[in-house]
Amino acid sequence: MRSRFSIPLIVRIAFAEFVGTYVLVVIGNGSVAQAQLTHGQKGDYFAINWGWALGCFLGVLISANVSGGHLNPAVTLALAITRRFEWKKLPVYWFAQYLGALTASGTVLGVYYEAIMQGKVNGEFRIHKDSSDPGSASIFANYPAPYSSAGLCLVEEILATMVFMLVICVTTDKRYSKIPPFLQPLFIGFALLALGISYGANSGYALNPARDLGPRITSYFGGWGTGVFSFRDYNWFWIFILGPHIGAILGVCIFQLLLKLHQSNDLDLITKAEHDQQLQRKEQEQHNIELHNIKAIHDDHHVPAIVELPRIGLRW
Repeated sequence: MRSRFSIPLIVRIAFAEFVGTYVLVVIGNGSVAQAQLTHGQKGDYFAINWGWALGCFLGVLISANVSGGHLNPAVTLALAITRRFEWKKLPVYWFAQYLGALTASGTVLGVYYEAIMQGKVNGEFRIHKDSSDPGSASIFANYPAPYSSAGLCLVEEILATMVFMLVICVTTDKRYSKIPPFLQPLFIGFALLALGISYGANSGYALNPARDLGPRITSYFGGWGTGVFSFRDYNWFWIFILGPHIGAILGVCIFQLLLKLHQSNDLDLITKAEHDQQLQRKEQEQHNIELHNIKAIHDDHHVPAIVELPRIGLRW
């Protein structure tokens, strides 16, 4: 029996984005917490990469059929700018994504709070604005290696997000590839794994403003205070907001170019096929004409000629 009540589509979309982003961050941040708080005994950097990749895979798998599985404000913005997504839905997606990341990081803080408390120094969490060692704050958000500059890390974040967005577009656009929908989350998760293995040493890899800002806000209210934003005199946290947005826009623009080239190649193949068909038709028509002429000549040769015999008046 059909229910009398129906949930509006926009609510279902928001809930799907919230749950998908929650799964992404709760697994990703959870893998970081387990590795860091056990000092590598129950996880290492490679395990963290797998944690984020699997979190991405599961988050997209859960939400894709309802909302498209963006889970990332930068992805949503890039799709809207290139007219692949409705602008009016963007605030709903952003709200759900940031709320999902905030809630997930709060869950990780609650689950590991007792272990995190062991890392306090003189009753305070280790984080100082001029320090290159953020301590347990790095469970939640990205912080640099001592040698990393803000400019270098911004470029790295743009580059990595650009590649990530390009893979997302190639994987999900039916005009470019024929990857079945049930396999698409797997490819996207592997893309995140590849980028984590390649570009994590300098400052980690956010590729997602919600995945960094949401947990950073959680750490702000969780006891680390303003240091999570004032780190390096406020010349840090903005990288993981600005960088992914620029990178995602570049990635989708590159895909648009690749798509045009792909469609142009398909058109060339179609044109060539049509040309070949026309040649075949002309050859067939010419062949039919030749057969007709031969038949006509053959018939003329066998038609009885009219011969007059004047003497007896007979016609042969």
